[in-house]
Amino acid sequence: MTGAGLRRRTLLGAAAAATGAMAGGCGQGRRSVQVAVVWAGGELGRFREVVAGYPTTVQVVSVGNDIDAFLTARRAAGTSPDVAILPRPGLVVEYARRGWLSEVTPAVSYTAPAGMRDLLSVDGRRYGVWVKAAHKSLFWHFPSMLAEPPRSWDALVRLTRRLGERHRAGAGPAPLAIGAADGWVLTDWFENVLGDVADVDLYAALARGEADWRGRPVRYALERLAELWSVAGAFPGGGRRALLTQFEESIIQVVHHREATMVFEADFVDAVVGRFRRGTEPLATFRFPGARVADQPLIVGGDAAVAFAGSDGGAELVRWLSDAVAFLPWLDAGGYLSPNLAVPVASYRDPLRRRLASELRAADSVQFDLSDQLPGTFTGTDGVGIWRIMQDFFMNVTDGVPAREAVGRATGQLAEAARAAAGGGR
Repeated sequence: MTGAGLRRRTLLGAAAAATGAMAGGCGQGRRSVQVAVVWAGGELGRFREVVAGYPTTVQVVSVGNDIDAFLTARRAAGTSPDVAILPRPGLVVEYARRGWLSEVTPAVSYTAPAGMRDLLSVDGRRYGVWVKAAHKSLFWHFPSMLAEPPRSWDALVRLTRRLGERHRAGAGPAPLAIGAADGWVLTDWFENVLGDVADVDLYAALARGEADWRGRPVRYALERLAELWSVAGAFPGGGRRALLTQFEESIIQVVHHREATMVFEADFVDAVVGRFRRGTEPLATFRFPGARVADQPLIVGGDAAVAFAGSDGGAELVRWLSDAVAFLPWLDAGGYLSPNLAVPVASYRDPLRRRLASELRAADSVQFDLSDQLPGTFTGTDGVGIWRIMQDFFMNVTDGVPAREAVGRATGQLAEAARAAAGGGR
C-alpha cells in the first residue's frame, strides 16, 4: 500500500470512528439505514464500499433511472427510505416544498462550488448535500485520429466540415458521434453553448422560469448548434441514424469501431471506454470550445443526498456522506469526481479527475446542468419535455429544415413548455 493510500485510509478510519462516537450517543442497536440510488453496476458497487465505513448498517437499493416514480410510490405507501441520492436538484426542491424532507446540516469540511452551492436550499434552509459531480464539458478522441483539437467553436465547425467532406468521399470516419436517441445528450450540447453565450444571471433565470425562452441568447445558442449539426457527413449514418444511437453506442462508434473521430459527453464516458476500447491507445480529452477561447463554458451535473422526514438516522447519514473523507474509497478506486472542494486535488489517483478537479476550482463560473433544474415534465425524460424538444430540433436541422425555421419552432416549443410548467404563466 502506498503512503498516500495509507493516509487516506487512516483519515477514513478516523472519520468513521468520530461518526461512530456520535451515533453511540444516540443509543446502540439502531435499525439499519436504507438508501435509494439510481446507480447500478460499477457505481453501485463503489457506493456500497463507501457506506461500508459507516458505523450503522446501510442497505443500498438501486431503483433505476426513474427514481421519482419509485419515491412517490413509496411515499404513498408510507415506506419512504431514510435517504435518497437524487440526480436532479429540481427534485430536491419539489420534495422539500411538499414537506417530504428533513433539513440537513453538512459536515464542517463540506464546500461546494459556487454554481452548485444554493441549488439544494428552499427559503434559506438546506435539504440536501452534493455527493458526486460530473464534468459535462468534455470532448473525447484518440490523438492518432485528431492531433490538434479545435480551440474555439468556429474551429470546431471548420474541422467538422473538413472531416465531414472526407467522410462523404469515403476517405475517413465521420467527425462526430452523438447519442441523439438519449435526449439528455442533446440538452448537454445546448447547455454548453448557452453557458458560453448567456451570462450567469440569464442562465439561472431560465432555470427558475423567469426569463423568455424566445430571447436572443437561446436563439443564438440554437443557431450555433444548427450550424454544426447540419454539416453534411457530420455523423456516422447521418442524422436519422444518430437519432437511433444511444449514449453508450456513440462512444463505441469512436473507441471500438472508429466510425467517428470525436464524441462529446461527461467524464463518466471513461466507464464505457474501459469496457469497449479496442487497442491500447489512451483517449485524450479537450474542453468544449466556446466562442471566446479564454472563457470556455463549464457545465456540471451532480447527485445529491437527501434525508426523508421521520427518519431517525437519515440526516446523520447525509451529514456523514458530506464529509471530505467519506468518499475516499471511491476516489481511491478512480472514476469519481467530488463536488466537495475540501477534497485535495492531490488525493486523486486518476490523472483525468485530478485535472477536472482543478478546473472545477479554477473556473470563473460553474453552471449546473440546466435541464436538471427545470420543474415538472419540462425537465425532460424519454419523449417529453426539453429532451423531446431538442430531439425535434436535431431532426429538423439534420433533415434540411432551414436553421431560422428550426430555431423558431424550438423556441416556441420551449416557451410553451415553460408556460405549462409554471401553470400557465410566462
